[in-house]
Amino acid sequence: MLKQPSRTASVIQASTTLAIDSKFKKMKAEGYDVVGFAAGEPDFNTPDNIKNAAHKAIDDNFTRYTPAAGMLELQKAVCNRLNNDLGIDYIPDEVVVSSGAKYSVFLSLECLTDPGDEVIIIAPYWVSYYEMVRMVNSIPVIVHTKESDSFKASAEMIRAAITPRTKAIVINNPSNPTGMLYSKEDLRLILEVCYEEGIYVIADEIYYKLCYDGREFVSMGAIDKKYRDMVVLINGVSKSYAMTGWRIGYSLSGKNIASMIANFQSHSTSAPSTISQMASIEALCGSQDGISYMKSEFEKRRNYMVPRLNSIEGISCIMPEGAFYVMMNISELIGKSHGDAVIKNDDDFAQLFLEKGLVSLVPCSGFGIKNYVRWSYAASMESIGIGLDRLEKFISELR
Repeated sequence: MLKQPSRTASVIQASTTLAIDSKFKKMKAEGYDVVGFAAGEPDFNTPDNIKNAAHKAIDDNFTRYTPAAGMLELQKAVCNRLNNDLGIDYIPDEVVVSSGAKYSVFLSLECLTDPGDEVIIIAPYWVSYYEMVRMVNSIPVIVHTKESDSFKASAEMIRAAITPRTKAIVINNPSNPTGMLYSKEDLRLILEVCYEEGIYVIADEIYYKLCYDGREFVSMGAIDKKYRDMVVLINGVSKSYAMTGWRIGYSLSGKNIASMIANFQSHSTSAPSTISQMASIEALCGSQDGISYMKSEFEKRRNYMVPRLNSIEGISCIMPEGAFYVMMNISELIGKSHGDAVIKNDDDFAQLFLEKGLVSLVPCSGFGIKNYVRWSYAASMESIGIGLDRLEKFISELR
């Protein structure tokens, strides 16, 4: 008899975001007039200067392997960009370029934790954090936050979750799915707790360029140099430069951890696409005008979406401070029905709204919180208007 496959792999759940987006795309291919707000990617095209750099790389035959940790030119570009933007001082040997920031997070967990270690995750959380912790045979420990606290965890809440088995904490700032932003003082207090307890911090700052209302983003790598050896910074080009499909992310850490991450990567994916690396050098070193435009457009969309959502009876949301997501509270809709279908939870709502309202949203049960759904405003203003019109109609039909 054939032996059972991996017990670890058998319990890993599919991404909630990708699952709902897959159904949306299937309906669209079948001819349904659906509009989508599930995928977490900018709807803008990659800027022309970046695309031209990729074409040039192909024409110049930059199509061979690079060092496992990425091209030196890109490592330097990462250091310069983040130093200019955030005031953090890293050298190329402390940068590992990977096939997307998601893989950078996974590599960090793989290199920092052992089976049975605990990793703290703040809920609501990006769905993949929870599963990645389980994939490395560590144990996710959830710190639950409330809407009344702007979905932010305090240093005291984190301290209360730490046990002798705690090895690391993952912090996403600005947050997916909440869009909330931690202040410099918030971060300093959290880092001090982690420093005292001797645990690592994986700081996912992929949305750092998308902060609104003039708010300042502060990197966890810029708080105090005494925390340097315990922090692994995660970033990439996907969100800020509309380069999701190019698959370039990077981690920045002390030399010892960076070396481990690079070694692990050398035996897994090896370096990411050479062409994508060349494009990313241009993204980081070239004109940054495209970022300012996209950020301005996202802020306009947020400023339209949030008041409209709050004007609809039965649902509500708070104003996000960064990224491009809105968490919609549907607690008052639980128990209502649309035809013969009863909305028992956020999964039911998202499924029904897609099938009957022809709008795709992500249920937040996969993000560690119930009775919320996530909108992405990385969609055109026209699509947002259509989606909100359909939401009003759908809710009016509930009984």
